[in-house]
This record gives sequence, structure tokens and C-alpha cells, in this order.
Amino acid sequence: MRCTVGIAQIASAWGDAPATLLKAGRCLRRAVRGGAHLCCFPEQFPTGWSPRAVQSAEGPDGEIMHGLRTLAQDYGIAILGSFTERYDPRPRNTAIAIDADGTVLATYAKIHLFTPEEEDVHYTPGDSLAEFSILGVRCGIAICYDLRFPELFRLYAGRGVHCVLVPAAWPCVRMDAWTLFCRARALENQFYLAGANCTGYTPVAHYCGGSMIVDPAGNVITSAGDEETLLFAVIDTDHIERARKALPAIPDRREDLYRSL
Repeated sequence: MRCTVGIAQIASAWGDAPATLLKAGRCLRRAVRGGAHLCCFPEQFPTGWSPRAVQSAEGPDGEIMHGLRTLAQDYGIAILGSFTERYDPRPRNTAIAIDADGTVLATYAKIHLFTPEEEDVHYTPGDSLAEFSILGVRCGIAICYDLRFPELFRLYAGRGVHCVLVPAAWPCVRMDAWTLFCRARALENQFYLAGANCTGYTPVAHYCGGSMIVDPAGNVITSAGDEETLLFAVIDTDHIERARKALPAIPDRREDLYRSL
């Protein structure tokens, strides 16, 4: 089974969802021309990520969700978008997978909130995984800071996920860690990882892009610099099987021992 994933590395129009969604439409037009079946955008890309500015929170019928569903339908492509979701007692940092017909396929709320910037003070953490399929390719969702927690990705591997999509707002000052974590999470689980990072300046940070798609052997298939761009890669489940047969590390795990230790 195979599907083509596109990564849209863009700069958000700070706090201006309509302007950013207009830019997203232009990206999707190019993604479709490039043969992508799914296009992944950065973390909270319509407004720009903020650990504190939760006034833009909206429900499932809000402006951003309506805009994303309309874009998916207009261009006939699945989308992974991210926004601030209204939730009680505090909003959630949420990613939504939308099918080409506008149907919501999966919803994921960021499990690990970025405490150094007090994201945990202003948001409610998620407590569940999210998976969906495109052309038989099973995808999981994580968000930015989640990359630092390998247990989450191991759970996805155990569920038979072929590719984990990671929308992010990862700043320039920690780009070495971004590259390391993206490659390590793919290699140790022998699946694909697609990291969609933002670029440009916001009141929160300076972002340098570096979006990438990594294969099950930890090799970077394609990557970006700091410019706005689109990346493409084919997710091939046969390649996962070949990588796992060539070096069958996962069956050598000692889950029974780990629990007792």
C-alpha cells in the first residue's frame, strides 16, 4: 500500500486565520498537482502557535474547521490541520485529520504540553491517541513537544501505524533537537515520520522550518530549509516490512522485563 504525503511548510499570518487559510489553499492546489493524497500543515498554523493566546479558541463548527473542511472538498485532498479547540476547563491544542470529502477522520489533542512556556497553564492536555487511514496507509498524529516522549510513538508502532504525522512550531534555537528526534522516532519504531514545522517570525519565536519526512531506517527522504515550501514523499508499507525484516529489532524488545524493572 502506498500514498503520497505532502508537507506544507508555511509562515502563519499571526492571529489572522482567513489570511492563512487563503495561503493554505494555494499550497493545496500545488499539493494536488504534485500528486499528494494528504497534506499536513504546522501546529496551529491558521493563527500561529501561542502558549497563552487562547482567545482564538473555537468549536468544531468554527471558522477554522469550516475553512479546512471546505478546502479539503474544494481541492479533493485530505488535510491534517491544527487549531486551538474550545474545551472545558481550558482549550486544547488539537490536530484534525479531514478526508477529501470534508469528513473528519480523526481528532488528536496534544498530550504533552510545553511547560517551559506554560502551555500547561493555559491548555488542557489530551489523553488519547488518534489514527486514520489514507489508501490503506495507517497514520498516527502527534504534535511538536510530543517528539520528546518516545513512549507515545512506541504505542503507535504497536498499533500498526505506518506513518506518524507531527505538526509543529519548533523554534530555531532547538533545530538540532528537532532533526534528532524526528530521525530517532522513525528509526527506533521502523516506520515513517513526517514533521511539518512552521517558518517565519511570530511574537512567540523565530522559526526556521526544517520540515522533513523520514523513512523506517531513519533516513531523511526529503527536507526543507527555512523557506516556505512543499515537500512530497511516498509512504510505502512494503518498505516498512523490508526494513523490519532486514533488522528485526522490535521483536527483541523485553516488554515483560521492562514492566518488572
